[in-house]
Amino acid sequence: MAKQSRKVIITCAITGGIHTPSMSPHLPVTPDQITEHAVAAAEAGASILHLHARKAEDGRPTQDPADFEPFLPRIKQSTNAILNLTTGGSPVMTVEERLRPASHFQPEVASLNMGSMNFGLYPMLNRYSEFRHEWEPAYLEKTRDTVFKNTFKDIEYILRSCGGNGTRFEFECYDTSHLYNLAHFRDRGLVEGPLFIQTVFGILGGIGTHPEDVAHMRRTADRLFGDDYVWSVLGAGRHQLPITTMAASMGGNVRVGLEDSLWDGPGNLAKSNADQVRRVRQVLDGLGLAIASPDEAREMLALKGGDQVKF
Repeated sequence: MAKQSRKVIITCAITGGIHTPSMSPHLPVTPDQITEHAVAAAEAGASILHLHARKAEDGRPTQDPADFEPFLPRIKQSTNAILNLTTGGSPVMTVEERLRPASHFQPEVASLNMGSMNFGLYPMLNRYSEFRHEWEPAYLEKTRDTVFKNTFKDIEYILRSCGGNGTRFEFECYDTSHLYNLAHFRDRGLVEGPLFIQTVFGILGGIGTHPEDVAHMRRTADRLFGDDYVWSVLGAGRHQLPITTMAASMGGNVRVGLEDSLWDGPGNLAKSNADQVRRVRQVLDGLGLAIASPDEAREMLALKGGDQVKF
């Protein structure tokens, strides 16, 4: 009898926070656009939808629960996908502001950045000359001097605030030290497995995109967490597909989406998040890997279920 193929979780990050400027006309901003993109990505095979909100009038990121309300119930009613709410927001927000959607809606999953870091986006100014919103170039320039603050106190605040509502976390690790930070909180008993670890490659200020960088993060996570974690990766910008391909071949899960990359192949803007999901599915199919359904992903990550959220 043939051995059953390993199941891969596809996460799709629908629209980014302030770190995703709007160089593409296809980036969803309004609640209708976010809903449309999210449902289509789920239909294409994404079992987890990672969600930010933006102000419809100017595209600015927002962590006001009122700006999530117009699309969260609609997406939940239209798909069985797991909805993952950001606690990242943007570097200019306080941790209390960033936590508001996860605290209010009590989702199955929320993202959590695992360390402070330089977050340099200013090189984009050399690559693009047109932006959809007037505030974006000044923000990119300011990232020469931006520290994305995620102190031990901040992380503990988020963990303890959501600890009683059953929300589990997508631990976003941008460098090796972030894995050690996570191990620190695991050792203190503030988190328990299976840990959902999203290793992030290609952000200026974090780890790079060399194959050895990917292998190093995997080896470090294996040594720290053994078999008590679920590994996923994302590659920023043009590195999205090479990084996800590499990680999938190493036993990992994958994240794509317009938050992380605006592209669908060299020089081609992705017209939708679903385009990127379909593209990575081609890779996974070629590797002989099966796609995890939302309910299979829930079992792998030990989630509470979509009936236990507050939207």
